[in-house]
Amino acid sequence: MPYLWDGFQVTLLATLIGFVVAAILGLGIAVIRRSAPRWVSMPVHAAAEFVRLTPMVVQLLFVYALLPGVTALTIGVAVLGVHYSTYMAEVYRAGIEEVPKGQWEAARALSLPPQRTWRAVIIPQVVRNSLPALGNNAVSMLKDTPYLFTITVVELVTEAQRYGAAHFAYLEAFTLAGVFFLVASYPTSVLIRQLEKRLAHG
Repeated sequence: MPYLWDGFQVTLLATLIGFVVAAILGLGIAVIRRSAPRWVSMPVHAAAEFVRLTPMVVQLLFVYALLPGVTALTIGVAVLGVHYSTYMAEVYRAGIEEVPKGQWEAARALSLPPQRTWRAVIIPQVVRNSLPALGNNAVSMLKDTPYLFTITVVELVTEAQRYGAAHFAYLEAFTLAGVFFLVASYPTSVLIRQLEKRLAHG
């Protein structure tokens, strides 16, 4: 348990920081695609699509080789966050499209500047409606943290593998690792379902 707990802490840290990066960057990508001039939005869209459609393992290995002076965990968290930001951008984009046209028209009628319209009118509605999907992305991110072993990050699964190799107890180690993942992801899944029900009735 102590060995796996150390790896679990790394897994949680990577997930939490990666989620914050992904949520903020994804919102920025969605807003740029919706409101920025075409010469800005098109390159951003192309870059996001490239990141979203290429394997995260390849991205991890590429950045790790490109930045040898940066710690593996820092690279892992950054790549995890950037990779998932492209998925969250699609979630936000769908949320933006769901905002009634009357909201935009009311903001224009009140002569609100674009920045205030986004900050005070649009983004609060988008974030509220996107919370369940964002939560699902967080669970997916948690389950993808084992990919960080490719750049020498010792997360939960890698720690379990090491323990299994040292004590010839792979079955026990990987079973406990699975329990750790379940304990972390199940409450989140329950919370997501409750949010979906509340938003559906709200």
